[in-house]
Amino acid sequence: MNTKKKVGFYTLGCKLNFSETSTIARSFKDEGFDRVDFNDPADIYVINTCSVTENADKRFKTVVKQAQKSNPEAFVVAVGCYAQLKPQELADVNGVDLVLGATEKFKITDYLNDLTKNDLGEIHSCEIEDADFYVGSYSIGDRTRAFLKVQDGCDYKCTYCTIPLARGISRSDELQNVISNAKEISSKGIKEIVLTGVNIGDYGKGEFGNKKHEHTFLELVEALDQVEGIERLRISSIEPNLLKNETIDVVSKSRAFVPHFHIPLQSGSNVILKAMRRRYMRELYVDRVIKIKEVMPHACIGVDVIVGFPGETEEHFLETYNFLNELDISYLHVFTYSERANTVAAELDNVVPKNIRTKRSKMLRGLSAKKRRAFYESQIGATRKVLFESENKAGYIHGFTDNYVKVKSPWNPELVNTLHDIELTKIDDDGLVRFDFVEVHSA
Repeated sequence: MNTKKKVGFYTLGCKLNFSETSTIARSFKDEGFDRVDFNDPADIYVINTCSVTENADKRFKTVVKQAQKSNPEAFVVAVGCYAQLKPQELADVNGVDLVLGATEKFKITDYLNDLTKNDLGEIHSCEIEDADFYVGSYSIGDRTRAFLKVQDGCDYKCTYCTIPLARGISRSDELQNVISNAKEISSKGIKEIVLTGVNIGDYGKGEFGNKKHEHTFLELVEALDQVEGIERLRISSIEPNLLKNETIDVVSKSRAFVPHFHIPLQSGSNVILKAMRRRYMRELYVDRVIKIKEVMPHACIGVDVIVGFPGETEEHFLETYNFLNELDISYLHVFTYSERANTVAAELDNVVPKNIRTKRSKMLRGLSAKKRRAFYESQIGATRKVLFESENKAGYIHGFTDNYVKVKSPWNPELVNTLHDIELTKIDDDGLVRFDFVEVHSA
């Protein structure tokens, strides 16, 4: 008879959270637990929280209810950024038994001696200053792609952001350890590794607040490019002031790094960038885009942008809209500004009404669709390498080119986790590039 305890996991938020959930899940496996799908009955449910937006906070309660529906007697644990920032708020949610902060989450199994349901959630949360050590993580969610954490925390003081409060100071994994994790991922047959962190361009800062860089992000890129067996490497998101021309040049000549950059902008207005305490002006952003397109004309460039920041007038917003419209970028991730407790921005005057924030967000999402379509059209006629994924979605298999064009083909299980050179010939009605395989040949 199998008496193993079952545990299910749910991750809210970013790629970094996904990598850490996987690491926490492996610690459960080492302790003899069976991992099950979050929708299945389990003895323990672990919810890895996010607190970047108000919506992520609200979703937490929905996820707790989902866990209780599967098993009303299950022990529910909250970890992650929201758990560090507002532990009491989470502990007060009906059904939550345990809340663990930034340093405690990686020792989660130490807190599970008694799985009796609690009337009140128990909190074990550190002062964020104590989060000065590094825990390496990587996620293997499917057979195709893995998220590899190389850095954690942030020393920047952007006025809207709670991440430094939730994750502590900037610190990095040792270069040799990153290489070792990359080799381990590759040995499992996974074709693509996405480098992730809070501020990965700041890679190299040691533990315990050591501001000296043992290695640079450029050195990390160069070292990973030499690791045999890794088919593809992708940089998840990097600050424009930390994306150096040398790194762009290395990626352009790289064996494994793909021509895809995701570079946060946040605003196209220098007035708003200053109010946000970003570390660059829009002119530097233009320089980065020009440099990338100069050496990789086919590169995909994604942009993060925030609308409705306090003090953003209609003129500031149109400045951002026009700036992005004229820039040679490929798509946008649009965030509607939401007030976060204990941030400078939450105390600022000239609050933008929510209906105007929503309207501006809609305009930029429309621009994003237009930009993506134009980028896809620019790639028609090119032959690119596509990595196919493992899911059957309505009779189609999907994949991405190295430069992040989404491709679909009628479902064929033989294509799963394989790379193919494909000529991009037509865009389907849903905006994706369609390719009909006659015969399967791996690239």
